[in-house]
Amino acid sequence: MPSYTPPTKDMQFILHEMLNVTGSGIPGYDELEADFTSAILDEAGKLTSEVLAPLNVVGDKEGCRLENGVVYTPTGFKDAFEQVKEGGWPGLDMPEEFGGQNMPYVMGTAVGEMFSSANMAFTMYQGLTHGAASAILAHGSQEQKETYLPKMVSCEWTGTMNLTEPHCGTDLGLMRTKAEPQDDGSYKISGQKIFISAGEHDMADNIIHLVLAKIVGGPEGIKGVSLFIVPKFHVNEDGSLGARNGVAVGNIEEKMGIHGNSTCVMNYDEATGYLIGEEHKGMRAMFTMMNEARLGVGMQGLSQAEVAYQNALDYAKDRLQGRDVTGAKNPEGPADPLIVHPDIRRSLMEQKSFAEGARAFILWGATMIDAAHRAGDKDADGIVSLLTPIIKGFLTDVGYDMTIKAQQVYGGHGYIEEWGMSQYTRDARIAMIYEGANGVQALDLVGRKLAQDGGKHVMAFFDLVKSFIKENAGQDEAFDKDFLDPLKAASKDLQAAGMYFMQNGMTNPNNALSGSYDFMHMFGHVCLGLMWARMGKAAKTALGAGTSDPEFYETKLATGRYYMARQLPATALHLTRIQSGAEPVMALEAANF
Repeated sequence: MPSYTPPTKDMQFILHEMLNVTGSGIPGYDELEADFTSAILDEAGKLTSEVLAPLNVVGDKEGCRLENGVVYTPTGFKDAFEQVKEGGWPGLDMPEEFGGQNMPYVMGTAVGEMFSSANMAFTMYQGLTHGAASAILAHGSQEQKETYLPKMVSCEWTGTMNLTEPHCGTDLGLMRTKAEPQDDGSYKISGQKIFISAGEHDMADNIIHLVLAKIVGGPEGIKGVSLFIVPKFHVNEDGSLGARNGVAVGNIEEKMGIHGNSTCVMNYDEATGYLIGEEHKGMRAMFTMMNEARLGVGMQGLSQAEVAYQNALDYAKDRLQGRDVTGAKNPEGPADPLIVHPDIRRSLMEQKSFAEGARAFILWGATMIDAAHRAGDKDADGIVSLLTPIIKGFLTDVGYDMTIKAQQVYGGHGYIEEWGMSQYTRDARIAMIYEGANGVQALDLVGRKLAQDGGKHVMAFFDLVKSFIKENAGQDEAFDKDFLDPLKAASKDLQAAGMYFMQNGMTNPNNALSGSYDFMHMFGHVCLGLMWARMGKAAKTALGAGTSDPEFYETKLATGRYYMARQLPATALHLTRIQSGAEPVMALEAANF
């Protein structure tokens, strides 16, 4: 059975040596001393490795079952969920006012990676609840917050988001679910939603559905969409649960992966709902949840890549196969371990350098969210908004690819279910699709985010890269060659692609949109290149100051050099594709495909 070891040491390195969280000036970060964060990460790591990880295979094999309108989760899930709730993990970064611990978002992000690596399907129950609670926190009335948040923060009640319908996915303006106003200020919600993760299950006393619907008589299209709270059970004035609402599960979807999460068809039959925010402004409120979810999904790409890599590494060290071409490394045995072979090393280095770079990227992004929310930093908010489609799209694309590489290390055993590697690939695949398919993320990046606020935020990102290079150039010839020069070249490729869009996208928008996917990946590589340059600097600093663990920092530098030399040059390929324009993409008539 696969195993999982929480990467707490690497997280500590990123938090304290690369990001220097206690010296960042973000409110609340002064409390994030190394001993404090270590205690939190170690405790979360213990729970994830000992309780959640062993249930990952159980959830995959058993799945959820629907009986008489009730969804039953896999064996052990309910007990594990009780342990998660007892530890206060769902409310780690939620306000104390509603029962949370008010820790920075960056700590919730670090802990969230471990939960997701250990058991992605299980973690979605609390993850979706967190997103729903965030939407109510940002857009709900005080009464709604007091009614729902305390029990959602504790996960006594869980939450969902209901967007997709059988005939519409990304184009939400086509939705048919309707909301009819009632004299008491509530609405009657009728319609059907599909692909609703955690839509029905047996682990919570109530489920709070956030449902997009159109108020009867409202504007057509997306401008007529509103957001409603629709509880599974009515909530009485004293907080107790009342009668069942008019919402029921119609079916559990049969899926490729994440079998332990109940993905449901939800039927609303004049269910009582309560408007969140303003009429016809539902997308504004839902985007609070969707943006958080997109960051969480990006983390899922990292989490599956990380755990798949860990198991592939163990297998490569243990499995004897062939001899090292430069001489036997295991002369007493019949063969050498797989890890001696250069092509296996290449695969493992791709996986390792991605996972560590992606972890730094996500935690850096989390600090910007904290800066925006805790310090009102609008510049940080602008940059993380720009980077959100990259975190979601690039990290899930590459994370999925890394699970395949990990599976490949096993050879034929990677294709056999008892070894467990296919689950990581199957679970990771959904992350490229939900919360906005990755092609949509690329279109959002190029079509909307680049030009946002007059291009201010993308220019701020380029300034970050330029400033880092300028501040660190000329101090160490090897560092310049290994880290700064590749970063500078990749950044220039990214700027050239942006210039191409500006010069050619206005006359023919397809010139920009045809290159959007390549641009998203190019941008992702530059982000990871920046992270590796920053981690390389931190490792050099630690070695220069003297350390009791030089091997850790030398390994970090070697891994970074691999990424800069072997992965980052992909920006040149992406630039060439972008500059070929729309013609090769759009050359065929639809009938000729």
